[in-house]
Order: sequence, then structure tokens, then C-alpha cells
Amino acid sequence: MQIAPFGLERWFDEYEHDADIMLAESGIRSLSSDRFDTDPGELGYVIPTDGDPEFRADVAARYDRAADEVCFTCGTQEANFLAFLALLDETAPDGADGGFGEGDHAVVVTPTYQALHAVPEAVGRVSRVPLEPPNWELNPDAVAEAVTDETAVVVLNNPNNPTGRYHPPAVVDAIAEVAADHGAYLLCDEVYRLLAEEPREPVAKCYDHGISTTSLTKAYGLAGTRFGWIAGPREVIEAAVRWKDYTTISPSIFGQHVARQALGDAEDEIIRENRALAADHRDRVADFLDDRGLEWYDPVGVNGLVTVPDGFENGKDFCRTVVEEASVVLAPGEYFGRPEYFRIGFGLPTDELEEGLARVGRVIG
Repeated sequence: MQIAPFGLERWFDEYEHDADIMLAESGIRSLSSDRFDTDPGELGYVIPTDGDPEFRADVAARYDRAADEVCFTCGTQEANFLAFLALLDETAPDGADGGFGEGDHAVVVTPTYQALHAVPEAVGRVSRVPLEPPNWELNPDAVAEAVTDETAVVVLNNPNNPTGRYHPPAVVDAIAEVAADHGAYLLCDEVYRLLAEEPREPVAKCYDHGISTTSLTKAYGLAGTRFGWIAGPREVIEAAVRWKDYTTISPSIFGQHVARQALGDAEDEIIRENRALAADHRDRVADFLDDRGLEWYDPVGVNGLVTVPDGFENGKDFCRTVVEEASVVLAPGEYFGRPEYFRIGFGLPTDELEEGLARVGRVIG
């Protein structure tokens, strides 16, 4: 397997440690552990290794699925990684029926988080369907042109990172139909879904061939739990679990323990707080950009893709200047295939956001 270097992570590795403010973080600000009971008891493996069956059944019910149609993972990153290995391993997962999942080809909607195209490129073939600025609308006809009978999966990130575009149900329905017509699954990374004021139904609930991946990182502010999951057809989950035996074996016992609480009695309060923070911060950033003549698509979630200010060659030039002169980290658009943009993350604590924007404003002039 040959895989491309993860450009954005290498950028963060170069600058994040020494910078004062991280204005490129893609999730909501982290919650304090004192909101939870953090004693899981004995520190062994989670047994069975795809997660506690009773808890998996609770999570699966959110998708109108059974416990064996959910696998707990170490974040969404592992969930997507396992799904791609399960789907693009040259042969369909054992037990696959209905002609689904056969082939080594993926169709990926971009721009998106690099792992969603780099991993399938490492194990199969990828065709990209680009969203076009300024509205980043997804054209189902473009997906239909890219899909073939060798396509195993169509990949969507909704709401989208980095643009914040939330594709409407009619568009996702059309994409799902295209995938089904060619015997392909629809995988949707839905980590930002619950930050929307009116979240749409997950694809694993809407379609028999839908696969949803998510975690407690982006919407819940619990990145440190390293807890996520895949929900979808049984044959895909079974294949993913077999691959999981060679990755993390089991999810974190701390993560599962806190996840029970975050997805239980604490959930409504957590999501309400985080939606309010995201909405308030989005307004603050929108005012900042408007005052400086910069453009973005009004995003859902806590990320936006912003036009590079005049006087800078591209996203890297601008972001490097900002971090070197103002000690604020932004994300160059080059890492999303859009060098004329940069990504800003506004889920951090309010005082850090305000200070970061002030510093960036001084660089822009």
C-alpha cells in the first residue's frame, strides 16, 4: 500500500505546537472531563472488540438498525479507514448480497478531508467530483457520470469539510439512487451533522446501502475520547470488524465509558451548548470577513473556506505569513485542492477566537 502524505497534518505538525492560537481546528471546543464520571473500572479491552453489544444496540437504534450493524471505532478516522478497506479490498465482503460493494473504484466528492480520498486511492481507484465555488453545490449528474459498474462506494462528507456546505436531502437522495443503480454503497462522513439547527437523517437510516461514519469529536467536543462508529449494512460491518482486528483491536474503554454518558442523559445539553457556540462564532467570523471584503459560503459546522486576501500569492503564502507574524495557525486551501482559499475553524473558545481574529486582521491590514 502506498499512501500520500497527509498534507494538512504535516502543516499542523510544523506550526501548531509553537503557535499561540489554533484558528484551524476543525471541531468544537473541548469539554472538561469533570462533566463526566471518568472511572470505567478495570482497564482491559472492550469485549467484544467492536463494542459493548447493549451500547451498540442503543447507537444502532438511531439508524433503525441492529447492534451487529454498528462497529465502535477510535474516532471517525478509523471508521472511514475500516470502511474503505472493507469495500475496496478487490473482492466484495463475505456475505455481500444484491451485487453491492463489488469493485475497487470509489467516487469521492471534493473538496473534502484528505483521508476520504487518500485512503481509497491507496487501496483502489478514485474519481473525484468537484464542488464549485462560491456555493459549492453538488450536481448529481456529475456523480452519475463518474460512477461505473466497478464503483464500490460513493463518498460524501455532509456537512462538508472544509466548505460548510450542507447538501439538501433531495440531492443526497439522487446520489443514493445513482449509487444503488450501479450496485455501490453510499458512505457519508457525518461528523458535523448534529451542529446543524435541523439535522437531516443519516444515510445509514435512509438507505439500505447507506453507511454513516461519525464520532464524538466534532459536534460533542470530546475528541480525546477517540470514540466513533460505523453504521450500515451487516456485510460491510462484518468486513470492517475483521480489518479492525489488525488496527486498534477494540475502542478505548475510557472512550466507551464517557460515550455512554455523552449519548445518554448529557446529550441534549451538550448539543444545545455546542450549537449555540457554533452559531455565535459563525456570526462573529462573518462580520470579520465582511469588514475586510473576504468571501465564504455561510457554513454549517465550525469550518469555512475563505478567499485569500489581496496581496498574497495563495493560501500557503497567506497562512505562513499569519503564523510567522501573528502566531495564529490557519489551514491553507492547497490541502483541499483550492489554493485560492484558506480554511478557518471557529469552534475554539470565544476569547481565543476573538484574539485570533484580531491578530489575523492586523496581518491583513
